Amino acid sequence: MKTAAIIGGGVIGGGWAARFLLMGWNVRVFDPDPEAERKIDEVLANARRSLPGLSDRAMPAEGALSFHVEMADAVAGASWIQESVPERLELKHKVYAALQEACDEGAVIGSSTSGFKPSELQEGAATPGQIVVAHPFNPVYLLPLVELVPSEANSSAVIDAAKEILAGIGMFPLHVRKEIDAHIADRFLEAVWREALWLIKDGVATTEEIDNAIRYGFGLRWGQMGLFETYRIAGGEAGMAHFIEQFGPCLAWPWTKLMDVPELTDELVQTIADQSDAQSGMHSIRDLERLRDNNLVAMMRALKAQDFGAGALLNAAEPAPVEPEDISGPIVTVARAVPLDWTDYNGHMNEARYLQAFGDATDRFMEIVGCDAEYIASGGSYFTAETHIRHLDEVHAGARISVETQVLLGEGKKMHLFHRMFEGDRLSATGEHMLIHVSLETRKASVPADHIAARLGEIAAAHAALSLPEGAGAAVGKR
Repeated sequence: MKTAAIIGGGVIGGGWAARFLLMGWNVRVFDPDPEAERKIDEVLANARRSLPGLSDRAMPAEGALSFHVEMADAVAGASWIQESVPERLELKHKVYAALQEACDEGAVIGSSTSGFKPSELQEGAATPGQIVVAHPFNPVYLLPLVELVPSEANSSAVIDAAKEILAGIGMFPLHVRKEIDAHIADRFLEAVWREALWLIKDGVATTEEIDNAIRYGFGLRWGQMGLFETYRIAGGEAGMAHFIEQFGPCLAWPWTKLMDVPELTDELVQTIADQSDAQSGMHSIRDLERLRDNNLVAMMRALKAQDFGAGALLNAAEPAPVEPEDISGPIVTVARAVPLDWTDYNGHMNEARYLQAFGDATDRFMEIVGCDAEYIASGGSYFTAETHIRHLDEVHAGARISVETQVLLGEGKKMHLFHRMFEGDRLSATGEHMLIHVSLETRKASVPADHIAARLGEIAAAHAALSLPEGAGAAVGKR
C-alpha cells in the first residue's frame, strides 16, 4: 500500500491526511502540536461522513493512520510528502533540510503554500527538484482543485509523477506553467477580498450581504462553469467577442478600488469581526464545517448527475464495476456509502433512497445478464411491474451499505428479484421486484434476446438451490 507523509497537521494538513487515508493510502503525520492527533481525528470524522458519499462505488479500504514524534520516521519510505507548516519561508527551508535527509530520493515533496513560488521554496535544498507547490483548497478532502506549480528545477518526470498521484486520489492538478506569487486561484480570491474590504469600509455592505451576493448569484455559476465560460454564455449567440465588445469598456470605469487596498485599522478589523460574529457566531466551527460539507456534497452530486464541472471529474474517477465470479449465491450489486443528501428530517435514509438503492441494484443486475446500455439502445429492456420494500432498520449518512441480489424467477418475459440491504452484517431492508421484459418500440411485453435469456436462466438455476429469503412474497403489514 502506498504511503504519504503529512508534515504539519493543522486545518490543511488534516485535510490532506483525510484525503489520502480515505483513498486507500497509509498516512504518517508529524506535528509537534500535542493537540494534533485530536484535531486530525475531528477533521477525519467529518471526512468519513462526507467524502465516501461522493462515490457511487465502494471506495478503497481505508489506509492506516499513524503519528510520529520524529520527522524522519514519518517520511521514511513515503512516496508523497505534503508540507503544510506555517507560511514562514525560513521555517519551510528548515523542514525541507530535515526531511530530505531521511526521505526517499524518488519521493515528491508538495507544499501547501498559498503564496511562495517553488523556486523560493527550493533555495538551499539538497535536492531542489523534489519540491513542488501543491496548493489545495479547504476542505482538502472534498474540493478537487490543487495548484501544481513547478520551477525549472523540476524534471518532467517529477511533474508527471505528481499529476498521477494527485489524480489518483481524486484531485484535479492544475499545472501552473509559470511561477507567480499566490499562483492563480488565490489571486482571484485576493481581488474579491480587497473589494469586499472597501465595501465594508465605505458602509456599502455587511459581511453577510457580501456573502449573499456570492452564494445566491455568481458563486453558483462559477462553481460549475468558471469565469470565462459563464461570460461566454452572457454574450448570447454572438459569443465571447460580443460580450467583451459590450462590457469590456466597463473595466475602464471607476467602479473598483482593486488597486488601492484599505488600511486594516483596528476599527475596520473590529467592524468586520463584529459583523461576522453577528452573521455566524451562533454556530461552532465544527457545525459550520458540517453545513459546508452538506452543501458541497449536495452541489457536487447534483453536478455529477449532469456529468458537468466537478461532477464530471467524480464520474470519471468512479472505478469500474466488478463482475461476479461466483453465481451460486446472492450477487453483490451495490456497495457504497450513504451520501449526506440521502437522509431526511428523521436523520436517517429517506424512504425514496431505499428504492433508489434497490433500483441501482436492479440496474446492475440487468447489466450482469447483458441488458446493458447497448442492448437497451437496440430496443429491449426490463420494466418494473411491482415492488415491495421492507424497512427493517435505520441507515444513516456515511454508512457503508451493500445490496445482495437473489433471483427467484428468471424465465420467459419475467425477472423476479429479491434484494437484501446490509450495513455490515446487519440487515437493514429488503426489496422484492417483479420485472417484465418489453420492446421499447411497441412498449409491450416481449421475450428477451437469447443471450440475456441464457445468462438469466443460468443464474436463476444456480439460485434455485438457495432457500427462499425471509420476507419474500410478503404483503404490506404481513410477514
